[in-house]
Amino acid sequence: MLINHAKRADDANYKFDAIIRSLLDTDFYKFLMLQFIWKDFKDVPVTFSFINRTSSIKIGTMIDEEILRKQLDHVRSLRFTESELIWLAGNKFYGYRDIFAPEFIEWLRFFEMPPYELEHQDGQWVLHFSGDWVHTSMWEIYALSIINELRTRAAFQNMNEFELDIFYARAKSKLWDKIDRLRGIRGLNFTDFGTRRRHSFLWQDYVVQALKAQLPGIFMGTSNVLLAMRHDLEAKGTNAHELPMVLAALSRLNMMPCDLKETQYEVLRIWQKSYGGALLMMLSDTWGTTQFLRDAPDWATDWTGLRVDSKDPATAGEEYITWLQSRGRDPKGKLLLFSDGLDVDDIIRLYAQFGGEIQPGFSPQDFTGPEDFLNPKKWLHKPRIRVSFGWGTLLTNDFRDCHPRKLQAFEPLSLICKVSEVCGHPAVKLSDNYLKATGSQEEIEFYRMLFGTDGMSNLPVLV
Repeated sequence: MLINHAKRADDANYKFDAIIRSLLDTDFYKFLMLQFIWKDFKDVPVTFSFINRTSSIKIGTMIDEEILRKQLDHVRSLRFTESELIWLAGNKFYGYRDIFAPEFIEWLRFFEMPPYELEHQDGQWVLHFSGDWVHTSMWEIYALSIINELRTRAAFQNMNEFELDIFYARAKSKLWDKIDRLRGIRGLNFTDFGTRRRHSFLWQDYVVQALKAQLPGIFMGTSNVLLAMRHDLEAKGTNAHELPMVLAALSRLNMMPCDLKETQYEVLRIWQKSYGGALLMMLSDTWGTTQFLRDAPDWATDWTGLRVDSKDPATAGEEYITWLQSRGRDPKGKLLLFSDGLDVDDIIRLYAQFGGEIQPGFSPQDFTGPEDFLNPKKWLHKPRIRVSFGWGTLLTNDFRDCHPRKLQAFEPLSLICKVSEVCGHPAVKLSDNYLKATGSQEEIEFYRMLFGTDGMSNLPVLV
């Protein structure tokens, strides 16, 4: 815990300091999805593309090309170590042992990252990763972690060591305040989802250790596999948008046995062949949550729960509860996992709304900390549904107002790396938020015509 962040940041300005030092330094759902792909779709050619949604920030002018290439090339030189493979093969995940097939673990032994394409265009980095899906998929988290941390290091170049000391002292104080506001809230739990847009690896490591020490029983683990292994934590995660995106594109090319709309449920069927229990979490917003729930087969109600991503979380949570009730299911046995752009205020407000019974005269906005959840005149611990939180960017990269000279060089950016092509055909994600749609405009319009736009809206995109 006693890391001299200021000295390490200063050192990184003048020597090569690898950002990704292990192929385990990624999100756990990448390995679950990788096994899914390896079983049935390993030879599908795809392209992932890096996108800076905060387009006003010209990240291509901040990060030197030679430095970026060195970091990307370093990832290509990495291989899984014997101890890492033993840990993946023998560890218990979500209560299951042997979640990864021995043949898959053996395949990982020879895994290496495919090439990349990098060019500078209008002040931005244009970065593509093309190859077979089973290799290319892994670039997503590594690329985002590298670009975020290089942006952090670039911002350090005009700061001296004293300024860096103040900068990190303020960040630690901010982290402490967030921890303090969650301490003692009965039934609350969350997971670190902060790898892809973290300030740096060392800072995420620091945050995870602080949470483990300060919030036992509330902090449930991390999506980062390397940190889970190092600190004896639960590795958390299930699946992401790339699965329905790729299967839908294959359907567009008549390479799937079902029609395009059905692919969002075909993903669930295939997933359930490999995984069960807590790993059966639906991600509904690839083409819109409202249509997904409306047309979902009855067997989908048997799944553990729903991960809420791009929709207003309070609205999405209520929609899921109403859907369960309309299908004759008791919501109390299901799980809502909120995961999009959360900060401590959002976590407290959503927990008040779904994790208990708010007394008449109060609303979720009236809850600011533990004392409100201990007041029976305001709230009773009678959960309407099980609730959990995946806390990402604003857990591991919240340095707003920490700069000693009040510069805004550390505002978090909305950086993504998504599937852009499948077999040379454009891939699409609609999202519940119009501003988060990805793909060619022509394909986006086709998908909107097919799936509809019920329940979609424009919401601010912070991360």
